[in-house]
Amino acid sequence: MRSVPKWVLMSSGCAPVVLIMGWAVSASLQGPSYDPAVQTISVLAAPGGSSYWVMTAAFITLGICHLLTAWGLRPAAPAGRAALAAGGVAALAVALFPSPSSGGSLPHGSVAVVGFVVLAVWPVLAARRGHAVPWALRPFPSLGATAVMALGAAWFLAELHQQGAPGAAERAVTTIQSVWPFTVVLSCFSFPRSVRDEYRG
Repeated sequence: MRSVPKWVLMSSGCAPVVLIMGWAVSASLQGPSYDPAVQTISVLAAPGGSSYWVMTAAFITLGICHLLTAWGLRPAAPAGRAALAAGGVAALAVALFPSPSSGGSLPHGSVAVVGFVVLAVWPVLAARRGHAVPWALRPFPSLGATAVMALGAAWFLAELHQQGAPGAAERAVTTIQSVWPFTVVLSCFSFPRSVRDEYRG
């Protein structure tokens, strides 16, 4: 099993921190007019808003973190690494095609959907079989992570359609999606070194 560079701990660990701090700071800049339970994260990155640059910078940093993690996560299957990298590109595209301050945007909505999908399926695509595989890259945990993310995305779409609390649903699923790469990296580093060395390939 190929080793993971230590810097991947930084790239994967920074992803959820940057995302959560980004929307927390942005929401505080927006003031009481912004309802985080009802309004989506994308609203915080709308051009002209007081939190535009903060949330846009958070999206860009998140995308770079995912790209770096995908590059360094060598034990994962290539398809999963590619999907995680695609999620990073989608985060960059969300910053490039921001949501307008009012109304919808087809480019923004499209890249956001792509991001949700690829970040939901990357765990199961990254899975490998064998006893020399870190636990978070084994089929059952990977399938479980994908199932949770898919259910979260469905919850978000349902809340959006019903005009309920899409902001809360979106924060829940994006938090899970940003934390899972770090979980996978931690599982790689907690794997017994003797086994890693024996099955290095």
